[in-house]
Amino acid sequence: MIARNRAEQVVEVQPRRQMRVCGTQASGLHDSEPTPHYDARDLVRSGNTALVELDGQLYTLRITRSGKLILTK
Repeated sequence: MIARNRAEQVVEVQPRRQMRVCGTQASGLHDSEPTPHYDARDLVRSGNTALVELDGQLYTLRITRSGKLILTK
């Protein structure tokens, strides 16, 4: 996954080795592929925000003081 940290540096974040598998009951999907698992703190590095790009659009991922995640466009 490619993301940008607070200093606008492009960083590549690798999924954690331990992968979570989507349950077929909860998601309704029948994929045999496990869902990648990323730690949000890896995305923001030493800060509390990261820019995530999807189809040319940038989104800001922010970790709040209370430890919650906010994703905004």
